[in-house]
Amino acid sequence: MARRVVTLDDKIEAAEAIVRSRKAKYDEALDDLKKLLDKRKERDDKKVLDAYHAGNKTADEIVTFIQTEKN
Repeated sequence: MARRVVTLDDKIEAAEAIVRSRKAKYDEALDDLKKLLDKRKERDDKKVLDAYHAGNKTADEIVTFIQTEKN
């Protein structure tokens, strides 16, 4: 039974292949995360705008309130 000798270069090539594969999966997951975060921001923006239209506060009052909450 013959044994195959795995060289350092073979190991490096295998490790590089693993890194490429995982990088592609990471990039895909990151893209999915960005899309989900964008959807959440759109939802939140709509919620704020709907509340503004349903309320009796002016835009200046709302901006003042938000800026006051920051400090």
